[in-house]
Amino acid sequence: MAFITPSVTNKCSSSTQLQTSALESLADITTLSIDSGDIDTVARYAKTGLITDATTNPLFVSQAGANGDARYEAMVQEAVTYAKRKTCAEDGCPVPEDTLNLAIDRLAVNLGKELVSLVPGRVSTEVDIRLSYDTDKSVERARSIIAMYEDAGISKDRILIKLAGTWEGIQAAKVLEKEGIQCNITLVFSFLQAAAAAQAGAYLISPFPGRILDWHKKQTGLEGYAPEADPGVLAVKRMYAYFRKYQYDTICMPASWRPSRGAAVEGSDVDEILALAGVDEMTIPEPLLNSLCALSPDVVKRNCDPTTDAAACNDPDFRLTDESFAQYWKTDVCGQEKLKEGMDAFTAETEKLITILIEKF
Repeated sequence: MAFITPSVTNKCSSSTQLQTSALESLADITTLSIDSGDIDTVARYAKTGLITDATTNPLFVSQAGANGDARYEAMVQEAVTYAKRKTCAEDGCPVPEDTLNLAIDRLAVNLGKELVSLVPGRVSTEVDIRLSYDTDKSVERARSIIAMYEDAGISKDRILIKLAGTWEGIQAAKVLEKEGIQCNITLVFSFLQAAAAAQAGAYLISPFPGRILDWHKKQTGLEGYAPEADPGVLAVKRMYAYFRKYQYDTICMPASWRPSRGAAVEGSDVDEILALAGVDEMTIPEPLLNSLCALSPDVVKRNCDPTTDAAACNDPDFRLTDESFAQYWKTDVCGQEKLKEGMDAFTAETEKLITILIEKF
């Protein structure tokens, strides 16, 4: 499998066009990250000066493992060689689990190193999704990932460790943040997860408005919503308002977008993005960046404002414990279902990558 760059023309490639694009207007009020592991795509958008950060996930790392491009193949071979050397694994023997795990992390770091060289801000690298219910092992793997970056001369303040929004993942972030390792809590589908992450001191959360919308459409049978009434948009605005009202430093960075009004409506692919304009940060894949480049700057209006949204927040700052989180979580059907779905998908990608790596040993 190779990375496939869409054939859509990048209309943000020239300064003249930049002055008339919605993407530039959005970048004026929201920090933008690119959601891609394609080196060429990230490089192209980084050159516009509008993209600050980059996010990766197990899918991107799995794609890198399967890519025929010589650059990605070199990353894979280096990861395998590194893991063999560090764990004393012998050629021709069954590959120990620890060796495979190290190769997975090393490949993620190799991809991350390339992205760090392209964007001025932070790159998110994910801890093995299979450890999402194990705080101690997540912390251990996160420290190892950061150590590999630091050995390569990359400061830990350029990296965000991604952890799934389980209670255990959030508690791992709490430990790591105290060590100066900043974390991105991902697969966030509920206010409960967001509040727990903020209380744990997580640097950033990644709520998924599009997947929240998917769940509500399935429950209601509705084909679409007005963007301002999109359940995913409303969920993210609630999280953002809570952070601002109670002065949590946690950044709200939505990801994973859907057309609020339905895919058949022209221009609806960026509905959620525009409805959340002004939020702290967004991570956006290339096709939607292309769409924003093709739109007039007039479509961008600030719809998230720290003062206004904080004033509208009605949620109490209730302190969550292991017990209270578990009790509330039992009632959060959307959160439960979408978190499991997301973790299952990322686990499948990790297992694909393991198969690819075994063949390289």
